[in-house]
Amino acid sequence: MAEQSKRAICIGEATIELARGGDGRFALQSGGDTFNTAIYLARAGLTTAFATALGDDPYSDAIVALTKAEGIAGDLIVRVAGRLPALTLIDNDTQGRVRRHQWREAAPAHDLFELPGWSRVAEAMTAARLIYFSGITLSLYSNTGLGRFLAAIELARKNGATIAFDGNFRPHGWHGDLARARTVFAEALKRTDIALPAYDDEAVLWGDPSPEATIDRLQAFGVNEVVVKNGPSHALIAAGSMRDTIPVPEVVTPVDTTAAGDGFNAGYLTARLFGGKPVDAVLAAHKLAAHVLRHRGAIVPRSGTVVH
Repeated sequence: MAEQSKRAICIGEATIELARGGDGRFALQSGGDTFNTAIYLARAGLTTAFATALGDDPYSDAIVALTKAEGIAGDLIVRVAGRLPALTLIDNDTQGRVRRHQWREAAPAHDLFELPGWSRVAEAMTAARLIYFSGITLSLYSNTGLGRFLAAIELARKNGATIAFDGNFRPHGWHGDLARARTVFAEALKRTDIALPAYDDEAVLWGDPSPEATIDRLQAFGVNEVVVKNGPSHALIAAGSMRDTIPVPEVVTPVDTTAAGDGFNAGYLTARLFGGKPVDAVLAAHKLAAHVLRHRGAIVPRSGTVVH
């Protein structure tokens, strides 16, 4: 299969979101970290699929419809009768910071690699060009599911797929079990080609004293290409023996910080898959992240998407 005809496969969870607007009312939308990135990858022209499990309800239908509208292949979405997708309520605290309240434990996405259709997803992964997942993805699965998922990643990598991972550590998803989270992350990192962590998350999970320490640790796991998102001002890139700090070209006053990191990851991966050098890819990532920051919600209007 020609490299350009292979797919990028993003794996994780798509949720129903109720987001409070400036008028105090809640609006219904869909989101999820790897789902957001899948949308931006597809908009950039990459052949993209999203792998998850959903119910057979109207809200799951809406997520599938959005996937189709965005040009994302939905053949790796497993539907489960009688189940409902996760629900996320988004509002702001008294300081204006985004808060998320989630109801997700019974969502079928947790069972993706234990459902009857799991082998079909795993087989598709072995023929991918890119596999992208996150720490939230890892938090979904049982030990059985994780074993199958990691085995599929390993085989895909042997077949030439690039494996990209954003740590995106959320303590509540791990029920406070940091030891299990570290163990699972370590296994994922051993199979990762491109790591796209946010320093704040790494400091919480691993106790890294600096972004440079994050790079050192990830390279010790064997990750060749690392981009550390370090707040609103810059990112650090390490590829082989090269290290550099890439400032944000334009500091943006955010309208909404939701999915800025997801957009950054899409911008970086798109540029790299289209042949861009790592430093240029970080600049493309900054550009898309800034664009996302200027809009309310995870997904900017299609007419305004800028990737590369």
